[in-house]
Amino acid sequence: MDRNPLDLAGIDDLLSDEEKAIRDSTRAFLDKRVEPHVADWFERGEVDDIRGLARELGALGLLGMHLEGYGCAGLSSVDYGLACLELEATDSGIRSLVSVQGSLAMFAIHRWGSEEHKQEWLPRMAAGEAIGCFGLTEPDHGSDPGSMRTRARRDGDDWVLDGAKMWITNGSIADVAVVWAQTDEGIRGFVVPTDTPGFSAPLIKHKMSLRASVTSELVLDGVRLPAEAVFPEVRGLKGPLSCLTEARYGIVWGSLGAARSSLETARRYAVERHQFGRPLAGFQLTQQKLADMALELVKGQLLALHLGRRKDAGTITPTQVSLGKLNNIRESLEICRTARTILGANGISLEYPVIRHMNNLESVLTYEGTVEMHTLVVGEALTGVSAFR
Repeated sequence: MDRNPLDLAGIDDLLSDEEKAIRDSTRAFLDKRVEPHVADWFERGEVDDIRGLARELGALGLLGMHLEGYGCAGLSSVDYGLACLELEATDSGIRSLVSVQGSLAMFAIHRWGSEEHKQEWLPRMAAGEAIGCFGLTEPDHGSDPGSMRTRARRDGDDWVLDGAKMWITNGSIADVAVVWAQTDEGIRGFVVPTDTPGFSAPLIKHKMSLRASVTSELVLDGVRLPAEAVFPEVRGLKGPLSCLTEARYGIVWGSLGAARSSLETARRYAVERHQFGRPLAGFQLTQQKLADMALELVKGQLLALHLGRRKDAGTITPTQVSLGKLNNIRESLEICRTARTILGANGISLEYPVIRHMNNLESVLTYEGTVEMHTLVVGEALTGVSAFR
């Protein structure tokens, strides 16, 4: 072969040496630190020394890596995307740890917080010394955050928060939570230290997806905060939705990592596994599956890179991010499912990463906007007619 079989289109030629170096250093770290353990973590539903892992990710510059100042690396959107791809090629749960920290909690504070919020939290979060979570989704309100029931009321100079959030990555290990709540002034965001009385974060168990990730409920029972805990300017859904757009961009890249890992596993298996006297790769149906998977991976990578360049140029739109998330997660999940068929019965074993990636992507398909929501975003862009209600 004259090319890397996972880069038939030569996409590497479109990357700078710096971009490749960031990608390769991320890959080297994951191969050494996470790959030997991640299947066991997934099976047990527990990541060993997750705080230590967060500090190592911080030392590598991966936490809030695309943010400027306050100890953040200040790298490009493409750099961040390539890192997300490598993280999710190892496991979606590990990528979720990084993207919730950087693109939700840190981004919210960086974009909407006061200077005091930024100085207090961002340097420690960038170093992995403090872990953040992002409380928007509620038990009864996922795709419709505007109907949230969590309430913040003024009491003298303080704010008092009551309510609950659901499916919150990092919640049970977080030192700080960005929580969005209804107020008499509209939806507002609050920086909530998790040791505040009345705050608790019960762990969500019995998951069959994202098992190498901490997922929690947030319970706010009379959580009293000082006046300065609120984001000073932003009101309404503009604040949380801007954060979701930021996180969705990482998924555009990250989901392709799970797809690439599954494709490479299936390709190697097809070459090495023999049936009926020859390798599986010698059968036309197997080659059709591999070719179709490779084609969708290439298209997804080109779309991600195009959106990354637009983001770095400041010209990307939320609709374009929805387009990328809708396509890439949907096609990545289909790649994982097809790869599973090539492995046959071995495809359901954690000795191979495919079933783990497949299960994880079932969560990624839903969070940061379901297929249905992103379909309607694209549909409205095409027609000018909103079909959300």
